[in-house]
Amino acid sequence: MKFRKLFFRSLLAGFLALNVIAFIHAYRFTHFSQDDRERTPDPDELSLWSKGKILFAGIDNPRPRHKSVPQRSFQSIEIASTKNLEGWRIQVPNAKGTVLLFHGYAGEKSSMISRSDEFNKLGYSTVLIDFMGSGGSEGNSTTIGFQEAVQVRDCFESIQKTGQANIILFGTSMGAAAILKALDDYTISPAAIILECPFGSLYKTVSARFRLMGVPVVPMAAILTFWGGAQNGYWAFSHNPSTYARSVHCPTLLLFGAKDDRVSKAETEEIFSNLQGRKTLKIYPDAGHAIFTTANQASWIHDVLTFLNEK
Repeated sequence: MKFRKLFFRSLLAGFLALNVIAFIHAYRFTHFSQDDRERTPDPDELSLWSKGKILFAGIDNPRPRHKSVPQRSFQSIEIASTKNLEGWRIQVPNAKGTVLLFHGYAGEKSSMISRSDEFNKLGYSTVLIDFMGSGGSEGNSTTIGFQEAVQVRDCFESIQKTGQANIILFGTSMGAAAILKALDDYTISPAAIILECPFGSLYKTVSARFRLMGVPVVPMAAILTFWGGAQNGYWAFSHNPSTYARSVHCPTLLLFGAKDDRVSKAETEEIFSNLQGRKTLKIYPDAGHAIFTTANQASWIHDVLTFLNEK
């Protein structure tokens, strides 16, 4: 009897400890600090000691700040949404349309400058957006694409009110997930969307992070997913871009790196299968989660230009 009590008390203590650790991880993963420490590197860049430390203390996650500004002439704009968002608007003469660019997790709009440059060269004006908590926007948190979907809608409608008709939405990783959710939740109608490596579900992307750390996925991924949603006011297990894709009827270009260690090919194929409109899937054999690299830039430009010309 004493052994049984001790056993169940140990199980309870272990379960509570796992939840405390997951709660800390979830908070630090979804809330940015205001200090100037370096962000924790990707798991594949960490030593075994560093990984062990992170498992208990969580990541260092300073607020993403701009690393550069566009070389082209630009206008800073403010868009009201769940938080006030900052954007950079770059106009080109006789533009074919306007591309709104949305960054990934722990990113900010300066990370979109090189892509923006390519769209400008193709004859499109661009608007680079900081999601809440990043760059020049208000807030200190992220919901990994959940509340960011509202911000995608508000940015689209704000630019639409300026008289722009041919509006294209571009997003990478979390930004791509937010676009898919925006089209599922709201009645916005972009001319087309271009998506780089969106995750299939929040649970799957959390699971991938644990695998990269060399930590068993079960049960930590589920506990972390739960607390990440609870702290930010939503049921995180229903945050599934692969499901949102069923509401997409506009032309879509989906881009994926075959060596992506954060998003699986199966997730990408499920998203692609669920898209309802005209769609194109491009897989880059030597790319990982970061598709827009020097090695892939020429292919990326060709694929984007071909898609835009055919839409």
